[in-house]
Amino acid sequence: MGGNARPVRVGGHQPGLDGVRGLAILLVLAVHFVGNATPITWGERIAVKLGNYGVLGVDLFFVLSGFLITGLLLDSKGAPRYFRNFYARRTLRIFPLYYFVLAILFLVIPAVTTVPPALEEARRHQAWLWTYTANFFLAAKASWALTYVSHFWSLAIEEHFYLLWPLVVFSFRRETLERICLWVIGAALALRIALSLAGVSELSISVLTPCRVDTLCVGALLACLARREGGLALLLGRGGRAALAIGGITLAVSAWCALTQTGLSILHPLRTTLFALFFGALTVMSLRDPGQDLVARAFNARWLRTFGKYSYGLYVYHGILSQHMLRMNAEDRLGALLGGHSRGIVAQAVIGVGLSFLIALISYELFEKRFLALKRLFEAEKPASAAAPAVAPAGSAA
Repeated sequence: MGGNARPVRVGGHQPGLDGVRGLAILLVLAVHFVGNATPITWGERIAVKLGNYGVLGVDLFFVLSGFLITGLLLDSKGAPRYFRNFYARRTLRIFPLYYFVLAILFLVIPAVTTVPPALEEARRHQAWLWTYTANFFLAAKASWALTYVSHFWSLAIEEHFYLLWPLVVFSFRRETLERICLWVIGAALALRIALSLAGVSELSISVLTPCRVDTLCVGALLACLARREGGLALLLGRGGRAALAIGGITLAVSAWCALTQTGLSILHPLRTTLFALFFGALTVMSLRDPGQDLVARAFNARWLRTFGKYSYGLYVYHGILSQHMLRMNAEDRLGALLGGHSRGIVAQAVIGVGLSFLIALISYELFEKRFLALKRLFEAEKPASAAAPAVAPAGSAA
């Protein structure tokens, strides 16, 4: 585009990334409030099938986390209290809500009432949740065995990344870190294929940290490339073409899998990497000038960024609510009340998303913000020798 495009910096707050986070949580909400429905008509079957693709929202969360966390670590590398500031800020953001919910589910509720059998079963294995290892338990069981909180598997993977990645970033130069990201992406893909060929269930493969770390490293690699001389401009300029190309390949692979049912042990693991690359390109596109780019404008929409703002609470609470609605047979009850099963599914989705948002909003404003305010005591510092962040025109054509 022309020379009037506003500059975009590598670091700092980018509103478009809030929109990316908003899209990710909306995809996840679709899984549990639409994808879990029992379809009757062909229209419902299409809706449920599309809703189940919302599981890709977790992949988008992983890519975004890799991008943001790696960028933050690179920008503060060499600064005083590098480790202390990072771990303190992550603890204040993640732990209070996570452990608050576990305490309510496993300590408070059982003390005052009889818990449902499914929750009691999860309570018996709660140690896996308190230690952020629930994903390994689910992999061993090859099922969503921790009812009400099985969606916490992805939070465990994120926490493993937060724990180890700062040390990796601290220990290697950015150029070496790029090669590490490439090796990890390749190794995780190879591991998924090997486990798949060995007959390990897709569910187990999908929740194991070593099998999913490539998605995080796609985002990490982009953060590294963006900090090269002219790297951000290159990414912005090629992001659109990359998204179209990778999206086309992914659709072709998916169509082949659906039509032929051959090579699934290799193609399904490969598709996970393709989705990660596609979401990486999409994340880059969100950084463009919203005044000159349609995709960036969509990600900068206030309503989508609002969902992004409350995405953590939405993720934590919605899975519990969706399980409760499932066990109440909400879609059938609502369908009977509204005069049609399809209407029941729509009502379940509207009520589920609405209640999840309301609970997340209240939780954020009355509880989480108290801890987030303390993050000011651990502001990420710039190293004394840091140069000014690279800039690039945001309106580059696709």
